[in-house]
This record gives sequence, C-alpha cells and structure tokens, in this order.
Amino acid sequence: MNLNPVSIIRRRLRRWWQARLRPSDSVTLTQRNVYILPTRPGFMLAATLLLLLVASINYQLNLGYLLTFLLAGSAVVSMHVCHGTLRGLSISTQPPQAQFAGAPVTIEVRLSNPDRSVRHGIGLSVMGSGHWSWIDVPGLGSNLAQVGWKPKRRGLHPIPVLTAETRFPLGAFRVWTVWQPASSVLVYPAPELLPPPFPPGEPKAGSAASAALQNSGEFDGVRAYRRGDPMKLVVWKKFAKADELVSRDTNQSQRYETWFDLTQTGVGPINTEHRLSRLCAWVLRAEEQAMDYGLRLPAQEIRPSCGPLHRNRCLEALALC
Repeated sequence: MNLNPVSIIRRRLRRWWQARLRPSDSVTLTQRNVYILPTRPGFMLAATLLLLLVASINYQLNLGYLLTFLLAGSAVVSMHVCHGTLRGLSISTQPPQAQFAGAPVTIEVRLSNPDRSVRHGIGLSVMGSGHWSWIDVPGLGSNLAQVGWKPKRRGLHPIPVLTAETRFPLGAFRVWTVWQPASSVLVYPAPELLPPPFPPGEPKAGSAASAALQNSGEFDGVRAYRRGDPMKLVVWKKFAKADELVSRDTNQSQRYETWFDLTQTGVGPINTEHRLSRLCAWVLRAEEQAMDYGLRLPAQEIRPSCGPLHRNRCLEALALC
C-alpha cells in the first residue's frame, strides 16, 4: 500500500506522541496536557476579521471598527472558554468486562468536574476511530461516557489510546487531550455457531463403567421419570419423539467425566483458532446444561467442575492459549 508523505509523517508523529504517554487509569487535565488549535471555521473567522479590518481602515468606517473588534473579542473569549471546558476535569476508567472475539468492547470513562460551572460538548473516542461519544458534565458532579472499541483477535489487549475534545462554544477552536489507560481487556475466542456434539465421556479413575456416552452427549442409561427429578435430567428429545417422560440415570453418569481436549476437537492441528472456537462453544453449552466438564490444553489442565467461576477460568485459559 502506497502512502503519501503527509500520511507517513502523521503516523510517525502519532507513534512518537503515544510513546511519550504514561499509562494510567486516571488523569487530571491541566495546562500541561490540554492542547488548543484553531479549526477550519476558526481560520475562516480570522480571515474575515482581517478583511473587515482592512475595509474599515480603507473606508474609515467606525461601525466597521466596532464590528471587527466585537467579533475579535468574542473569538478571544471563546478561546478562553473552550480551553477551560477541559482544563481541570478528572478522567478515570475501570477495566472492561471480558468479551468474545468479534464483539465490541465498551470502555466506560468517568469525567468529574470540580467546578460549579457546567462543562458542555465534550467528546470522547478511541484515537483515530472517528466514532465519538458526546456528553455534558454537571457542575460539582460527574458523568459517564461509553466508548466502543472492537479488538481484532482473542487474547489480553491493552485499552487503546483515548482522546477527549471540545469545540464549545463557537467551534472556532479545538481543545483536546490524549490519554493512555493502563487497564487491559480479556478477549475470549469466538464460539463456533454450530458445534458438533460433545466428545465421549471418559471413565473416572477407579470406577467400573458399564455404559458409554453417545455422540450426542446424552447418557445411554435412562429410567422412568420420578416426581421430584430435576428438570435438567429430563430427556426432552425422547419425550418429543416418543411422548415418554424419562430421566437420566445419575448413578450411571457419575462414572464418567466430560473432558474437552484441544487435540480431540475433530479439527486439523493447523487451524488452532477453529479448535479454540469449538472448545469455547462446548464450554458454553456444557455450562447451560449444568454439567461438569474439564479442559485440557497443551500447558494446562482444568479439572471437571461447573459454575460461573469454572466457566470463566476455562474461557480465560482458551483466550490466553
């Protein structure tokens, strides 16, 4: 891809600028980290004022002088107000919740205002994204802005560089700041949409298993439904086909363990991301069915269990595999 010299210079300046930022989850905006420049309308206003001044001098128009200096004074006041809109604010963020690959991550940024005056028209965005979230911050209060960001792949990602800006009140000046949070976000693999049935269960150590698991992930051993059986043990597929209400035999199911092994997903070893995606889908489905399951990875083994903590531990291991 061929880039023009201006784009190359911008990229190098941006990298140099970001390298100077110290990661921090909270920052207070002062004159040292708030910047201001005229916008295109601001340059147009300056050209108009120059033209009015030259015309007033040439034709000796007192009302022209009045209009020129009135507009110039308004521009100077707007510059002061625009810079003061960001100066003094405190910005902080918390680590975002983990998400699956392909889903947007919501970064919550809190802006706190120590002054009595309201701060209007403040926008926040991931630097270079072009998508802005605009809020007002009340006096002696705070407001929460949500900034969207979409990681490209699984893993542990640092929060990207954020920027806040305002052009209040006239739009003649742009005041902005650049901020690098220190938090990171964990991105799980994207679960496979239509995963195959669970792999066959493995006999527990020291048990004499007399039954196996079907490819569908359901137990062969069933018995007639008894009042008080948990609904999760009812074999609904058999009820739908034969109109017969039966339950899984829990005594038989306790002889087996369900293991999700990276080497036994049915996917070729070259496509690692597909294998992780299938394991992720199996973990989510097993959790929905409230069944115990374990996870085997090349450098880690998680014993069978169930529950939100176990689920998060397995997903974290898949994300960092």
